Amino acid sequence: MSEIITAIFISIGMLFNIFGCIGLVRLPDVYTRLQAATKCVTLGTFFTLTGAAIYGFGGMSAEMGWKSLLCIVFVVITAPAAAHALARGAYKYGVKLKEPTVIDLYQQVEPQQTSIEDEET
Repeated sequence: MSEIITAIFISIGMLFNIFGCIGLVRLPDVYTRLQAATKCVTLGTFFTLTGAAIYGFGGMSAEMGWKSLLCIVFVVITAPAAAHALARGAYKYGVKLKEPTVIDLYQQVEPQQTSIEDEET
């Protein structure tokens, strides 16, 4: 029974990772790509490692299960923080939002520096 549950969790994780990769290719700017990478790949890794933990605790080895749980905690804490730092750095460096973006609430908090396009002209 634990093998079936493990296969389901790992399959869900693979689907999230595939959707995240598609989002990286299809989305228009760095901010939406970061969203796809962070949300989908974090959830994909979470489900894959949960499947590994279930498999480990289900009879393979408890050590594998504990390592998987430790990795889950690490990924869930660090991935959103890293994506936020990358997005903030891109915004401060002056990477522009794509045209359909209607409002920029972050501009009220922290103005952009000169962008790369402005320096070239």
